[in-house]
Formats: sequence, structure tokens, C-alpha cells
Amino acid sequence: MGMTEAGAPAQDVATLYHDNHRWLSAWLRARMGNKADADDLAQDTFIRVLCAHANVQMALREPRAYLATVAGRLMANFYRRQSIERAYLEVLATLPQDEIPSLETQALMKEALLEIDQMLDGLGIKVKQAFLLAQFEEIPYAQIAERLGVSLRTVKNYVARAMVHCCEMMP
Repeated sequence: MGMTEAGAPAQDVATLYHDNHRWLSAWLRARMGNKADADDLAQDTFIRVLCAHANVQMALREPRAYLATVAGRLMANFYRRQSIERAYLEVLATLPQDEIPSLETQALMKEALLEIDQMLDGLGIKVKQAFLLAQFEEIPYAQIAERLGVSLRTVKNYVARAMVHCCEMMP
């Protein structure tokens, strides 16, 4: 699937789509157990491939392995997003009725949580935990160190690493 012409990337992705869409949808369905979500992720996979390769030569030796990798990452993001949404709904369920935020505020808060999760993606679990405990629960570093079973210096390094990472992720 090499590309040499200016319009070739879209053509190659179209061929990739035609040759593999049905297979990818079935592959995702087998893993997700839900046809609608699998079909959505299959489409998202091809959109991601199209955007990633719009100006790049693409010669895939194993297109299905490539598509499975891209789709697998999207599926992991999908499940992570569902997990965050479930956790948020569980917290809302514990609130007294008069403290439940409006639907608009709930949507904004859920979106903010998802953005924070995306910004922290790629950091180790302890780095994320240290950052979240320090920034959102305002727990002193010494207590975070105790809770995570690491030194105070390590907590400082974790929080600093997370802050640098977040700054790099900002537009």
C-alpha cells in the first residue's frame, strides 16, 4: 500500500477500509459484545488512520495487525471513559438530593474529569495518585508518601513530573 501521489493517502485508507472494515467490526464485536459500540469504534479507528496518515506515506505489511492495535487503544480509552463515568455516577448517587448538581453542571464536571484523565494518560499509577491527592484532595506530601509507601522526595518528584506532563499536554 505505498503512496506516491498527492491524493494517494485517502485512496489507500479507502482501500484499507474496504478490505478490512467488516473484519475489524467483527473483531471488536467479539471483544466488546456490543455491536453498536463495536461499529462506532471501527469507524473511529478508520478516522484515526485517515487523520494520522493524511500527509504521510503509508505502506502497511500487516494492515489487520495495525488496525487491531489502533482499535485496541481506542477500545481501552472507551472502557476507561466508561469507568470514569460509572465512578462519577456512583459519587452522585451518594449525595443528598438537594446537593446533586444540575444536568449541565454534571456534564461539565464529567467532561473535566475525562480531560484530566486524558492529560494524565501515560503517567504511572503512583504518579497519578500523588498528583490527584495533592491537587484535588489537598493532602500534604508527607501523608501522600505514607499512603503510597514511598519517600517524601519521591512524592515531590511524582507531583513535579505530573505537572510538567500536564503543561506539555496543554495547547
